[in-house]
Amino acid sequence: MTKPIDVALIGGGIMSATLGTLLKQLEPEWDIRIFERLPAVAMESSNPWNNAGTGHSALCELNYTPELADGSIDISGAVKVNEQFQVSRQFWAHLIDTGALPDPAAFISETPHMSFVWGGANVEYLRKRYEALKDHPLFVGLEFSDDASVIRRWAPLLIPGRKKSQPIAATRIAAGTDVDFGALTRLLTDYLRDNGAELILEERVTRLRRKNGNWRITSRRTVGNTPSEYDARFVFVGAGGNALNLLQKSGIKEIRGFGGFPVSGEFLRTDNPAVVAKHQAKVYGKAAIGSPPMSVPHLDTRVVDGTASLMFGPYAGFSPKFLKTGSWFDLFKSIRWHNLIPMIAAGASNLSLVRYLIGQLVASKSTKFDSLREFFPEGDPADWYPITAGQRVQVIKKDAKKGGVLQFGTEVVAASDGSIAGLLGASPGASTAVPIMLGLIEKCFPDRMDEWRPALTAMVPTLGKQLTDNPALADKTMTSTAEALHIAR
Repeated sequence: MTKPIDVALIGGGIMSATLGTLLKQLEPEWDIRIFERLPAVAMESSNPWNNAGTGHSALCELNYTPELADGSIDISGAVKVNEQFQVSRQFWAHLIDTGALPDPAAFISETPHMSFVWGGANVEYLRKRYEALKDHPLFVGLEFSDDASVIRRWAPLLIPGRKKSQPIAATRIAAGTDVDFGALTRLLTDYLRDNGAELILEERVTRLRRKNGNWRITSRRTVGNTPSEYDARFVFVGAGGNALNLLQKSGIKEIRGFGGFPVSGEFLRTDNPAVVAKHQAKVYGKAAIGSPPMSVPHLDTRVVDGTASLMFGPYAGFSPKFLKTGSWFDLFKSIRWHNLIPMIAAGASNLSLVRYLIGQLVASKSTKFDSLREFFPEGDPADWYPITAGQRVQVIKKDAKKGGVLQFGTEVVAASDGSIAGLLGASPGASTAVPIMLGLIEKCFPDRMDEWRPALTAMVPTLGKQLTDNPALADKTMTSTAEALHIAR
């Protein structure tokens, strides 16, 4: 066995690429290797057609601002997500300023973010949400209108064909973004390779176990099935839905009680230039009553490889696979004695989700297109075709009161000694990769934080600070990152 790898990254997605880049900036001499089971990086959840690419900053996603029982709007979730996205923006700006990333147009573009609702109650909700956010330093520039002529100017496809008697309203922030996380992953991986990291493609990690104080990684080539073994001092499991399985195989006690519930998805896409030219925005609606957060409908501009398209969805489905390219037995192989009760309890308390999924599975093509027409009344089915989205595995974890809960978010699971960690869960995911990985670094390398803090602060100047508490700092930070990323303030 050769010298142990300093850092082994399992999975070639945005999380591994982000963590690898952070660590390479901190420790340029460390040996970093990336293991990816597919022929290229960013082919699963980081692929631009497998996610919404919103650059989640809660500018338009209404599920982050629920209406409370007293009628007030809780903006805490929106503020938290926006704070996190500002951290990601700072890191990307640093990499551009230092030459580690090329022209930002390769992965990020200006795309206004809008919320759009119809019906009297929803219009009133959106008005209250606007009032709650408009003076917040992270939501400067938020506009509201219930005037169809104004909304038509913002997003022309939304109005023609709609009944004039229908109450409607929209909010808009011009300084939203569309992020191609597939392109960003490839660019970060190129940076790592240019600085000594090794990318091993078509290599499937099958086992993780402790060996002589390190982690023994057992893998097989996806073509030829040739086995290999490596030792690593630190392992990050950023394998998307497959992270649960690999962390279970590692035997760390911290993964006990965790399970996963897979949800597949589908979008409708159009590349018709005449249609695409009339809609330059990401427009999020309000999820139907009883439906899960993942079901929030949206009509999005997507810019991939410099070409704009439109995408509408998501339409949920079910598959027991934990990855699009996974096994039909993934769900069943994840069941353990220690997560059986949490999984049963979570299922019993989320019957509305089950009903929602069944409804989506049995919905006809015309019924699905009717959902698009609620946004785009004059939409023509001939212009649109279905694409399969990435597979999402929602976290199930133990709960003292309920036995188990289904968590719509992400969860870092790390061994007590910090030698191995992995990421479970989904949205907001990629948009908050940088703060998630900074938290992982602090959890896994606590003895190095004092030494690394000056470098980390150079990468993320507001590290440890809340922009919400300092409007002047928020303005300065958002302006400087916008200039570096060549996007609107």
